[in-house]
Amino acid sequence: MTKTTFFNFTLFDGTTDQNLTDAWFTVDNETGRLVDRGQGTPATADTQVDLHAQYVMPGFFNVHTHVSANPLALNGSDNSESETAVFAWTNLQALLKSGVTYTRGCGNDYDVDVKLKKLQKSGQLPHTPHMLTSGMAFSMTGGHGDSPHGGHAVDSPDEMRKAVRTAFKNGAESIKVMATGGVMTPNDFMEDAQLSAAEMHVAVEEAHHKRRVVAAHAEGNPGIQNALDAGVDSVEHGFYVTEDEAKQMVKQGTYLTPTLIAEWVIPEFGKGELPDWEVKKAADALDDTYVNMRRAFKLGVKFTCGTDAGTPYNGFDKTPEEFGLLTKLGMTPAQAYQCSSLNSAQLLGVADDYGTLEVGKFADFQVLKKDPLADTANVVQDDKQVYLSGQREF
Repeated sequence: MTKTTFFNFTLFDGTTDQNLTDAWFTVDNETGRLVDRGQGTPATADTQVDLHAQYVMPGFFNVHTHVSANPLALNGSDNSESETAVFAWTNLQALLKSGVTYTRGCGNDYDVDVKLKKLQKSGQLPHTPHMLTSGMAFSMTGGHGDSPHGGHAVDSPDEMRKAVRTAFKNGAESIKVMATGGVMTPNDFMEDAQLSAAEMHVAVEEAHHKRRVVAAHAEGNPGIQNALDAGVDSVEHGFYVTEDEAKQMVKQGTYLTPTLIAEWVIPEFGKGELPDWEVKKAADALDDTYVNMRRAFKLGVKFTCGTDAGTPYNGFDKTPEEFGLLTKLGMTPAQAYQCSSLNSAQLLGVADDYGTLEVGKFADFQVLKKDPLADTANVVQDDKQVYLSGQREF
């Protein structure tokens, strides 16, 4: 067994709100896991890596991405499956370069993430983060996400049951359902309920049989309430979450993925380029979102980190910018990062192995020039070092 010891850095391990100065840790090169950690004189190892008084923190989770999507294709795209696969690989590399070491698909054309995961497991997809796949999303006919290559259209509990079972048969590892309309669909609105509670409950039942999680796209009401009553594991977006719904989320242990940057970039960059109705939808919702999310956070809802990467202007390099928006909800920088290091890892069921830099877990981390606990802007660094299992990727 060969080992590498990294030393001479300040460590934020993702578990508390404190840094550890003059830190070091040792990685087993065969397993990629941390086997020792401390402060002061580092442990001896086969290889020693001096990080020159920089800052180390866990790699980010991004639990809401669409790697098959193009954030610059403002009116959608009609790429072939081959084109989509190449584009998705590029997007996965961009995620990793930004510091994202673990990502969950939340609806991808052609089940492309499922297929790329098979290549990744065989070592044929280098420089990509760990993935929890979803394949295509589930929507009602004519609903948000209903497209020839991007969604399963289901219109009854029985249709949902067969479609979810088929998705798992084909390799999906999680399920994404559409409880409401969305910003990007011209013929519906955020408050339009779509899949019913009964239909989504079947998806939850089938997923939980396999110890898998269900994410619900739910922006307004009554769709958020329907998703909660169906028992989903996470509400995605949740812009109009009410006080009662937040209390129900706490009681049920439901996570909330706010994807704040997805909403922020549209009025910021879309005027004159996107349709007026789309810009107006996002702008009208943003102020309400901050109010509703602050209340949910105070009530104890567990927030995760996801950006909806792939939506207009929402590139795969923007995950670090989400943390600054999370602080607008009343979070400290440490609490914002813990949406990733603690809550996201728990949601995906991988907290025993990933998320924080503790002995026994995989050494997925990033190296920064400035203190991330001093300012979330310090994680937005283009030339950061990024490691997977103790091996440098960027």
